Parts: sequence; C-alpha cells; structure tokens
Amino acid sequence: MRYEEGDGAYYAPDEPLAALASLVTAATVRIHRPGPGYDHHGPGSFLGSGFFVAPNWVLTCAHVGLMGERQGEVCQVTVVFADPDGGAERAVAGTLTAVLPEGGTAPPEPGRRVPSPDLALIRLDTPTAHPCVYLAERVSKRFDGGKVLWAGWAEVDGVLEIVVSARGRDLGTVGSQIRLGDDVLTEGMSGGPVVDPRRGQVIGVIKSRSIGSDGGTAVGVEQLRTLPSPAGLLRDEAHDTYHAMCHAHDRYHRDRHHHPGPEDSWTDAQVRLEKGAGRVLGPAQRVELLGLLAELPPPVSTSSLLDLIGRAEGRRGGRGTQPVPAPRSWRDGLGELRETHGGPADLELVLRYSMSAVAAERPYVTAATGEAEEALYQWVRELARDRLTRSFRGELRQLWAESRERTDRAQRRALPAYGERPRPGERAGVLLELEPRGWERDSYDWRVGVAHFNGEVDAIGDGTGTVLGELPGALAGPLAEAFRQCDEPDEPAVLQVALSQGELGLDVERWSVVPGAPPLGVQRPVVVRCLDPEPFDGATGEQTRWDHLHTVGMRTEDVDCQDGDPVAVEDEERLASLAHETVPVLCHFGQRPGPEGAEGFARLARTGYRVLLLRRETETGPEALCADVHRKAARVVTEMRTAGHLPGKIHELRQGVWQKRTETYWSDQVALFYDDPRHPLPGPGLLLNAP
Repeated sequence: MRYEEGDGAYYAPDEPLAALASLVTAATVRIHRPGPGYDHHGPGSFLGSGFFVAPNWVLTCAHVGLMGERQGEVCQVTVVFADPDGGAERAVAGTLTAVLPEGGTAPPEPGRRVPSPDLALIRLDTPTAHPCVYLAERVSKRFDGGKVLWAGWAEVDGVLEIVVSARGRDLGTVGSQIRLGDDVLTEGMSGGPVVDPRRGQVIGVIKSRSIGSDGGTAVGVEQLRTLPSPAGLLRDEAHDTYHAMCHAHDRYHRDRHHHPGPEDSWTDAQVRLEKGAGRVLGPAQRVELLGLLAELPPPVSTSSLLDLIGRAEGRRGGRGTQPVPAPRSWRDGLGELRETHGGPADLELVLRYSMSAVAAERPYVTAATGEAEEALYQWVRELARDRLTRSFRGELRQLWAESRERTDRAQRRALPAYGERPRPGERAGVLLELEPRGWERDSYDWRVGVAHFNGEVDAIGDGTGTVLGELPGALAGPLAEAFRQCDEPDEPAVLQVALSQGELGLDVERWSVVPGAPPLGVQRPVVVRCLDPEPFDGATGEQTRWDHLHTVGMRTEDVDCQDGDPVAVEDEERLASLAHETVPVLCHFGQRPGPEGAEGFARLARTGYRVLLLRRETETGPEALCADVHRKAARVVTEMRTAGHLPGKIHELRQGVWQKRTETYWSDQVALFYDDPRHPLPGPGLLLNAP
C-alpha cells in the first residue's frame, strides 16, 4: 500500500486516519477482464477499481464495468481483492447488474467519456466473505477546500498497487460531479472510493483524472438513488436493486458492530474521528438505527417518504426544497432530517421519524415485519426513556398503539403518522416549462420543477437554447427525478406542460424521453397550460366556471367545426353566454395554429375558459372523422361528470392507443388544456425556486 502526496513522496498517516485508510483499502478491489489466459494479478487484463458496498456487491464506474466480457445481454468481469483472512488475493467472477445512466449497455468509444453519473453495480456470482465500506446516508454538504481521502489501484513500475491519497481536497460540485484537487489521480483508479475523513464515510466514486494537472472528478454516491425502480408496487426487496443494496449494507454494518472481529469496524473508526456537528446520534447509535430500519420493508415511494419527513419535521402544506436526487430509502430519509444542534428537539425529530417508519404504509409485508417493527419501537422507547420528556414518551406509546390497529395497507395509507396524506387534487405534480426562443426557430429554453398544491415550485433542472429534436434527451434526467419525487406506485403524478399560446400544439405527450420506453402520455396524465395567458376581461366568472366544472357537471361544445369544416370561433359575448359546465372542443387547432385558430383560442381564454379539448392535427378525410371525435369526446366528458377526472381519463385513452385498442383511436391527437386559475405559473423568463 502506498500513501501518496502531490509531490510523489510517500508518508504514513497518523491515527486515526491510518485506521480509516486501512478500512478503505481492505474494501477496495481491482476489476479485470475475465477469461482463461488472463493473469488476474498482473496489469494485462486490469480495467479499473471498485469497492464493496454490501456483501457480494461492488460499486464502480460504468465505463470500467462495461469493458468486461459480453455474453449476449450479460457483461462479466473478474473482481480481485485481498483475502480477509490474510491469505493470497482472491479472484471471483461478477456480473454487471445495474448501470447509470440508465440505458448505457455498451462500452464507451475510444476518446469518449460515459456521461454522469457513470456508475455500475457488480454482483459476485459466488457468495464470498469480504469487508464493506460505509456509505454516507445524506447528500453531502460539500465543504469547499475540505480534505478528502481517496483510494484506487494503479500500475506502478509494471506492478499493480493500491494507492491512497490523504492529501486531496473537495473543490465543490458541478452538477452531479465532485471536483477533486491538490493530489494526483492515477490511471486505473476510476471506480475507487472518495471518503470524507471527518465522519469516516464514503461520499463518492472516482470518475476521471485531470489531464495536465492534479485531481479530477468523482460522482457522489447519492446518485445511486437514481437506479430505476420496478413498475407498480414493490412485491419484495430483491426486485429493487437500490433497496436490496442499501438494506444489505446497513445490516452488514450493524452486524459488524455487534460482532467485532480482530480488526476495527467502520463504527470504531468513526468514534475516533472528529464528531460531525449537528448529529444527535453517535456512530454506534446511528448504525444500530440504520440496521433496524433496514429490517423493515422500504418506503412505498419517494413521494410518500418526502411527505413522511415533512410531517416528522412539523411542516404543513409543503415539503420544502428537496436535495437532488431526493431521498428514496429509510437511510436516505434519516440522512436528510434537519438536525441542527444535537439537542432534545433533534432527538425528538429522529425518534418521530423512526416511529413514522414503524407506522408507515407498506409495499409488502413478510413474516418478520411485525418483529422488526417491535424491535425498532423498543429501541426508540429505550432512548426516549432516559433523555426525553414524559409527554413525548406518551406520544410514542400512543403512536405505537395506533400502528397496531392499522392491520392493512389501506388503513396505513389513509391514516399516516403525524398527519394526513395529501387529499385528492392536492398532490404535488411535475411542471415542464418550454419557452421558445423567438429568434431561433424550434429552439427552447426549458425548466423542470415540482409544483406543490400551495403554489410553490421547486426547481429540478433547466437548460437554454435546446433544439426541438434534442429536447426529449435533455429532459430525461430532470423529468425522471421530478417524477420520482411525485409518483406513487398506483398513481403517477400529472405532468403539466406550460407552453406559449403559439406552441400549445406541441405534442409533448408523444415524446419518449428514454429510448424504447412508452411515450410520456402513456406513462402518466399530461395536460397543457399557457405560459402567456390572455388577460381575463371579467365578463364571466373565471373561478365560477372552474368551480362549476369541478363540482356540478360538464358537457362539450364544438366551437370551431361545423359538419367537418373549420369555422371561426364565435365572439366573446356569445362565448360568455354559454353554460358554466361547457368544455369547448377545438377540433381544428392543429400543431401550430394559424392566426384564426390562435385568435379563437384567445377569445376562449379571455372569457374565462380554463378546461378545453384541443385536436392538434386535422386529418383530411370524410366528415365522419370529425363527427366521430365530437361524438366520443362528448360521451367521455359527460361520463366523467367533473373536470378533475379528465386528466386521468385522457391518460387512459392514450394507454389504449398504445395498446392498439381501436375504440380509443379517435383520441390520438386530442390534448387536454387544463389551467388551474388558483395556481398561476411562474411565467415566461421567471426562475423557479432554486434548490
């Protein structure tokens, strides 16, 4: 092992850093190309570095793992690591199980880099004993200029050696990448761990080295939260790679603390290191709590976890700005709690969160779930008994008793701990703003955010000057994160697409932002809104119309079509006189409406219509085509009774088109304009709330 300074000299670090460095190197592995004839102890087949994050799981860079041997859809590598019993190195076959960014399956072309997050998980093909690193459970609060430790394997004078730097610095972040400086990164170290030496936990994965200067880049381990989730309600832990890995990690460290071996555990090293400010639990207590949480089924969704955190922190009416990527597991949620001074109030927060996990809605239960809930409650109870008030202890007992009465998922869903779930119509949704750059045809500035019912919008991502053909790819990452923060397994969040009036025909719901995936409108309800709304002239009650449609009833009115031929939308006096339950149908709106179509829409907007059906593309053909749209749109609107059901119904029709159900084909070009007057948009050119 070499401890390396920036000038090439070597040194032996003092305790307790040396103990931490030993733990890091014990879990750091080499990754080799498999196959007979390769010497897995020499540099010939060496691909890069990695490290054990849980029993039989190795984390590395995608560009390292993808260089393995491909056998059809499977990519195989050989993982080489020190025998924990002190013998010779061991070489074990492994399979590339997950790659980020999603969809990356081929090795990078020479001279090209894999885009961030550039992470991969390798699962050993044979169960093997080995040590594991301790992963940070929160999105790291970067400390510009703070020291970090990193490790990795490299070829030194023709021999593979592990190199450890304790002189590196964290220079802050750019996007999802951590900038590293002040020491040398050597070729081959990609995939190695980056460690916060103050708290003794891995915060990143080495991605690349700088050419011609010290340092390079790393990817934060929190990017693992973006691993794809299975569709629908999770049936068991094994089918969600992220939760399977997290739970195995936390169980390992709890067991390692309970059953110490001859060498120090990560918990032992963390106790010796400088204690992190603002942590209410010591390292031993924290690893115990994480291990207990890992015995529970995971949260039903990121959305439900964010609501639970907000309730535990006493927030009402909004979650507050979330880290990106947002927390997904119980350990993530614990890491993101707003502990400040480590006093009684912070302990109450941690224990309230823990009891919320005990009482939470479950995606599934096992024979051991009840026992795991009991064990966590007893741990919480013991900690509260010595340090907190009698009234708070009574609160915990009451919550435990209530959780025992909620015997099924429906009860837990309806009665969450510390408050109610958002009522129907009050859930957070996803907002996509597309603002055309008037001087650049088919070029857009865009913003993606989470829109809360109270009117707040939290930014997820943005871009400028993106051409139309590249928009789906540019939006894939930010939209995936926003959906993760809002979706429930049985209720995908609504996507609101805010466009200028001249762009309302843009068929965003037909975009596939991930190659091969169903279009956005098949995956979830998609509605359009207006970035530059017409000023309402007050001739009729805009809010009255909205309320009537959502409480009393609906019926359609064909406003621009007569016997299949386009006609001008009537004047505003006539439009204002229509019944409050009217949903106008613009049958000839088109992809980019001409002056007459645009003016027709403007008249409707000025007279207070906020729910409309737009047929974006008029097919030339027999009159029956328009008649069929009129007839079936009228039936659907009447059957739905109130406008709050329309986004879900249009979603259902789009799924029918995707599934080739002929009775739904009439709706293929129909979009729903649904512009809630209670929650105006930020507007063109205005920034969403910064994260």
